[in-house]
Amino acid sequence: MQLPSDADRSGRDLGSDELALLREVIESGTLNCIRGTQVPAFEAEFAARYGVPYCRAVSSGSAAVHAAIAAIDPEPGDEIITSPITDMGAITPILYQQAIPVFADVDPVSLNVTPETVAARLTCRTRAVVVTHLFGNPCDVPGILRAAPGIPVIEDCAQAFLASCGGRLAGVMGALGVFSLQQGKHITTGEGGIVITSDAALARRVRLFSDKAWGYGDPEPDHYFLALNYRMTELQGAVARAQLRKLDAVVESRVRAAAQLSALLADLPGLTLPAAAPGCVHTYWRYAISVDPEVIRGGAEALGAAIAEQGIRCQPRYIRKLAFECELFARQRTYGNSRWPFSLRPDGPHPPWERRFYPGAARGLDRILVLPWNEKYTAEHIEFIASALRRAVRKLAAA
Repeated sequence: MQLPSDADRSGRDLGSDELALLREVIESGTLNCIRGTQVPAFEAEFAARYGVPYCRAVSSGSAAVHAAIAAIDPEPGDEIITSPITDMGAITPILYQQAIPVFADVDPVSLNVTPETVAARLTCRTRAVVVTHLFGNPCDVPGILRAAPGIPVIEDCAQAFLASCGGRLAGVMGALGVFSLQQGKHITTGEGGIVITSDAALARRVRLFSDKAWGYGDPEPDHYFLALNYRMTELQGAVARAQLRKLDAVVESRVRAAAQLSALLADLPGLTLPAAAPGCVHTYWRYAISVDPEVIRGGAEALGAAIAEQGIRCQPRYIRKLAFECELFARQRTYGNSRWPFSLRPDGPHPPWERRFYPGAARGLDRILVLPWNEKYTAEHIEFIASALRRAVRKLAAA
């Protein structure tokens, strides 16, 4: 059986709704959002769906993170706490704003940062915390806010549309919420991003930063500070509007399929299945399993290879290495040979970028097996995945 893929229309809900709005844009002849209607309409509709007053649509998820960090406006050398297990596009904006990423360890099963691991990295230089709701499973944001009082929290919801904790949506609990509309996300425009907030001052900074800091609509506009052009196009906005109308159904389908798979796998040894904390809702960008190598010979790598042979393209480890093990950090390759802003800390990072200081991240990354997931999975697809995993576990389970 061939599974639907979010890389093409087999696993993406794209069609006549998007085409109708795209036609409106083309017929209008206005592709730029400054004078267009689709992007402003999408921003208003997304803000309403999340119950916040302010939303800014931008060109990518990385641009959304960058705009949120720029809104916080760190000083050179300020520290921003983040996760060592996330997309690099959520980390490099910290460096572009001259701040220094400080990595908090993660829970070894969810791979999310926790209140305890964030608290362990707080210093007098901490300017913000970026939390990633990995795979659609929400972090304990209320706990992190208690652990870091007065510190702005930016929620990276790129993988967590409509995830929630304690009845509150991921993205509205912190100072700012950021989202990605990249090809494989819950809703997509190919590339695209969103920033939401309830803070008027932060909202203005986000909007200005994504538009070269030019004060459109101000009595005497100017370029107020150093900033970029991260505007979303009207073409993206049209697709985004159509996609947003499908979001609830997309999430419902993903959650329903995940519940079915979890029920079919519940009795298998050596697997810890994904689950949200009590009172929280996981919305399954991916279905991530923690594999115990003491029970499953060869661990996640071997199990992944075994189901790949049966036609399930999966991703052991999720990312190849922890963020600080990448060349960018290991060799501090930033601005020419300056090592800036790392050069502001001649004594090096604290704690050092060594796996022994990140036991949860090291253990979790070694054990995680990430299954592909999308809204087009049927009961038959889930049965196929479960059967493949059952065969693989029987083959690899230690005697």
